[in-house]
Amino acid sequence: MPVLLLILAVGVFGYLYWQRRTTTLTRACRWRLDRSIGPGHWTCVACGAVCDLAGGKAPRDCLRPPVQQ
Repeated sequence: MPVLLLILAVGVFGYLYWQRRTTTLTRACRWRLDRSIGPGHWTCVACGAVCDLAGGKAPRDCLRPPVQQ
């Protein structure tokens, strides 16, 4: 039984780590699909970034411009 719990814990932490590493989206990214412009036109309502992707795909990266200091 303890071996199963250990395997489960490693699996959960591995999944969370994998999800964290495969996307650069931040909490401020709010992508919305705008079909009135095109079938794969996405707009971020937080920063105004836009991108066009193939149908059925969603943005996985934050396109917000870097902050100039």
